[in-house]
Amino acid sequence: MNHVVNNKRLTETTGGCLIVGVYNQPEFAGELKELDQAMGGHLTQLAKEGDISSTAKKITVVHTLGQLPVKRIVFVGLGKAKEAVFNDMKEAFGAAAKEIKQLKLSSFAVAIDTFATDEVPAEDVAHAWAEAFTMATYAFHGYKQSSNEQSYEASDIEFITGSDEKEVQTALQVGTAFGNGVNSARTLVNTPGNLLTSTKLAEYALELAKRYDFEAEILDKEEMEHLGMGALLAVNQGSVEPPKMIVLKYAGKEQWEDVIGLVGKGITFDTGGYSLKPKDGIVGMKTDMGGAAAVLGAMEIIGETRPEQNVIAVIPSTDNMVSGAAFKPDDVITSMSGKTIEVLNTDAEGRLALADGMTYAKHHGANYLVDVATLTGGVIVALGEDKTGALTNNEAFFEQVLLASAESGEFIWQLPYTEGDKKRVRSSKIADLNNSPGRAGHAIMGGGFVGEFAEGTPWVHLDIAGTATTNKAYDLGPSGATGVMVRTLALMVESFEPAK
Repeated sequence: MNHVVNNKRLTETTGGCLIVGVYNQPEFAGELKELDQAMGGHLTQLAKEGDISSTAKKITVVHTLGQLPVKRIVFVGLGKAKEAVFNDMKEAFGAAAKEIKQLKLSSFAVAIDTFATDEVPAEDVAHAWAEAFTMATYAFHGYKQSSNEQSYEASDIEFITGSDEKEVQTALQVGTAFGNGVNSARTLVNTPGNLLTSTKLAEYALELAKRYDFEAEILDKEEMEHLGMGALLAVNQGSVEPPKMIVLKYAGKEQWEDVIGLVGKGITFDTGGYSLKPKDGIVGMKTDMGGAAAVLGAMEIIGETRPEQNVIAVIPSTDNMVSGAAFKPDDVITSMSGKTIEVLNTDAEGRLALADGMTYAKHHGANYLVDVATLTGGVIVALGEDKTGALTNNEAFFEQVLLASAESGEFIWQLPYTEGDKKRVRSSKIADLNNSPGRAGHAIMGGGFVGEFAEGTPWVHLDIAGTATTNKAYDLGPSGATGVMVRTLALMVESFEPAK
């Protein structure tokens, strides 16, 4: 996609359409007034009759009928200017992007300054547009031999603004990088488990490493056995597909210090093992590697934006299958950390994989840990399908993750994590830990189990079981995988301040 930034009059714009923002105000002013005058006051008349709406996210298409060089003007409703915020603007842009996609326009222009306010300057508008347009026009076409749905791509977009062209161009590049990172994660999650095995996921990570000059390490089964990764290996026992421990390192500083560890659950398909899922619950379990996808999408953004931070991404990956070799309820296994685990539920496998992932991230020097996982159905019961649940052992570190989530527009909610919860996780009579202490507080038990492997390292757990996918289209994307937490992780890394 080619972004061109120009400073010219809107009345000189040519092509398929010009996209402008319209706020709730008494009359058109500035550049919009100039467009209205060129249209002989026709736009004012349409606004008075309600055919052009300033209601937030309301899209209106007006044909210029030869009165302007451009064929159409697309009005994007923004509500009250004093209430305009970055994330609401992204949603409005997403709605506009879907309209542009329906019009099948390969080139168009965006009047940046008609959207800008004191709170959302032109550079932020450019970022918001690029991110939202990239996300909203995403499509996963699947594997039909002949699809009626043609792929859409805008080849040329002109951005008209009086602001600094270089700053706007940089903002467009960053916004596009954020959108592409989300879309990459979406595609990974949407891919069927027979096509995205742990081996294929590792190959994808190696491609990222090559593209962005990351240091990469892929551990195979023998290496895991040598390191004592008994928790991840137990989950893999029933599978014919080999497990992979995937590691990517980004060094944004000269010294390998203040390292942020991103640990993503990479279960490429989850049958539940011998604690077998019901037939309705097993469909869709190709998405159980949503945490891994979020981490890889964030690493893509980090590779593009090059923040001055040190980051290590660790993805323990396998599928969870049933066979004569599969691990069973009542088994006792030993994790890489040395902690023993009584397995009461083989469908609580994600926390086992994450246990060794957390330990291995610390082995590589992680000083701060964030794990991301489609971990529990309990978080959906507790918070619904639009909120990510969070646990932490360090409020100051969690605050940084929370601020990043607010900036990205990806809502998270902190769950309580008490000494009583820890006692329940440690309640096994024959091992150090119990991987499934019961249904009560299930989301807390799952996250609390993972937290046992932080062992004092500042840690935040993000349970995306409800938010990793959606059943219906929304302003910033279609139904299916959402790519949730990609932007939050990338923003947290970008703005991270180590504890004093």
